[in-house]
Amino acid sequence: MAGNKDATEKPTAKRLKEARSEGQTARTPELGAWAAVLVATWLIPGVLGDLFDSSTGLLRRIARFIEKPDPADAFTLLGDAVKAGAMAVAPLLGATLLAVLAAAGAQGGLRPAMKLLKPKFTRLNPLKGLKRMFGPQSIWELVKTLLKTTILGLVLYLAVKNLVPTIMGSGSMPLESLVDTTQSTVLSLIRLAAAAGLAMAGADFIVAKRRVGKELRMTKQQVKDEHKNTEGDPQVKGQIRARQLAMGRNRMMADIATADVVMANPTHVAVALRYDPAKGAPRVVAKGAGEIAAKIREKATEHRVPIVRDVPLARALYSACEVGQEIPVDLFAPVAHVLAFLHRLRAKGSAAGTHNMPRGAAAMAA
Repeated sequence: MAGNKDATEKPTAKRLKEARSEGQTARTPELGAWAAVLVATWLIPGVLGDLFDSSTGLLRRIARFIEKPDPADAFTLLGDAVKAGAMAVAPLLGATLLAVLAAAGAQGGLRPAMKLLKPKFTRLNPLKGLKRMFGPQSIWELVKTLLKTTILGLVLYLAVKNLVPTIMGSGSMPLESLVDTTQSTVLSLIRLAAAAGLAMAGADFIVAKRRVGKELRMTKQQVKDEHKNTEGDPQVKGQIRARQLAMGRNRMMADIATADVVMANPTHVAVALRYDPAKGAPRVVAKGAGEIAAKIREKATEHRVPIVRDVPLARALYSACEVGQEIPVDLFAPVAHVLAFLHRLRAKGSAAGTHNMPRGAAAMAA
């Protein structure tokens, strides 16, 4: 994909996830190595001090042991020596390990790429090997090697240059001062080298990130195909949605036969209500506007469901309720008047058909 001129799109989240699982991520091990070296330069003086103190105490105990040798004391002395050495070195090992883990986390986390452990015969392709040998990556590796060699040579030169005059004039210096001066100079130069190494590792990470990003770029067609595979074909999804809406509308139309009344406005909207005292408030079983409202009225006429024309109440029900919901509390009273009006009509045997609400009841509904 790296050589595909049509690959102009940024990699998708799915593509990035697959690349991480295959180990195709921007990563440089030198970042963790130089970070560990830099951390170690700050801890080594303390570790050496602890080792010196422990060694001094152990040497005194050894002298006493030589005067009065005892096998039991020998094992105790050996165990104390190992314990003291481990406790002195433990902070250094722990800090360097944390530095390496932090560097790995900064480069994208600690995700093991198990697929890299599987044998892959394409890696044995000699043509790809030649491309790697004479490609931009090999040139960058050569530049890195030259830079590291130059920096390490410069550090060695500065170390010798600064230490030689100190050693030459050390005749009048106490041994402890000479050791401290030499240690301080060497550690300062190592820190300088580690800082330069971190800078090179950061540059290497940026180059690797750009290279991997270029390799993972996708064509527009690949992005579309992946979107279809993950999200589904938009045309198919549209057909499914249309089918679901049609099925829902068919169920709604079938439920009109069970309604007690259809509120109409008188042609724009229609809302069918069913009232079952055992289930609480009246519930909307169908609603619609325009052509759907006309079909609701047609179905109501077919099943002899009363249609009541009440413009304010029909609009209020259409705006406030969805199919399957109970009517809101503020519409209880006007709907109750409609149901009472229909009850009187049923008592006279003339509830079916289309009716206009009496003026008094219409006023209360408004």
